[in-house]
Amino acid sequence: MKLVSWNVNGIRACIKKGFLDYFNDIDADIFCIQETKCQDGQVTLDIPNYHQYWNYAVKKGYSGTAVFTKKKPLSVKYGIGENAEEPEGRIITLEYDQFYLVNVYTPNSQRDLARLDFRLSWEEQIREYLIELDQTKPVIYCGDLNVAHNEIDLKNSKSNIGNSGFTDEEREKMTKLLGDGFVDTFRYLYPDKEGSYSWWSYMNKVRERNIGWRIDYFIVSSRLVEAVKDSQIHSQVLGSDHCPVVLEIK
Repeated sequence: MKLVSWNVNGIRACIKKGFLDYFNDIDADIFCIQETKCQDGQVTLDIPNYHQYWNYAVKKGYSGTAVFTKKKPLSVKYGIGENAEEPEGRIITLEYDQFYLVNVYTPNSQRDLARLDFRLSWEEQIREYLIELDQTKPVIYCGDLNVAHNEIDLKNSKSNIGNSGFTDEEREKMTKLLGDGFVDTFRYLYPDKEGSYSWWSYMNKVRERNIGWRIDYFIVSSRLVEAVKDSQIHSQVLGSDHCPVVLEIK
C-alpha cells in the first residue's frame, strides 16, 4: 500500500504547476494534502476511482485539508475527539478495517511565536486523540506537522534555535508523542541521513541550495513499524514550497 502526504500551499495554484501529473504518476492508494486554501465549490478534481474528503477552513484562502482514497473508509471524521467544530479545517480521520489514517495540518506558531500557546495546546489534544485511537486499532498519522524534530532535520539548526518550528517546546511535544508508542518512519529507516528536507523558503535560491527543513511526516503506531517498506521524500517534485512525502507499507 502506498500513501502520499503533500502540503500543496494552495491546491488551485498547485494544479497549475503539475499536481495532477504527479498524482497520476504516483498512483497512491491514499493521497493526503494540506493547506488547500479553498472553499467548497472553488475547485473540482477529476480523479476517477478515488473517494474525496475535504475539510475546508471557515476563513477563505486559508489552511484546509483533503484526502483522496481508492478504498472507501468505514467512517470519516473531522476535528479532534468529540469536537467536530474545527474552523481551520486542519484534521481528517479515516477509519479502515485495520488502521486509522489521520491527516493533519498542524498550526504554525508564527514568526513572533504569537500562536505558540495555541500550538502547544493543539499538540496535547492531538497526542491524546492519537493515543485514544491507537487503543482501538493502529494509526497512520501524516501531514505538515510544522516542526523539525532534531538538528539533523534542518540545514541551519544553530541559527534557528528558538524560531517557529524549532522551539524547545515544539520539539519536546514531538519527543513526547514518539515516546507514547509512535514511530517517525523516515528516521526509523534513515536515522543518520542528512540533507533530507520537505520544505524550503521561497527566498532566492534556497531550494536550489537545499537549505530546508523536514517538517512533513508519516508517523505510525509502533506495532505497524515492521510493516513499513519505505519512507521517502520526493524533493524533486515542484509545485509548492513543500514536496510530497511517501509511505510504502505492507
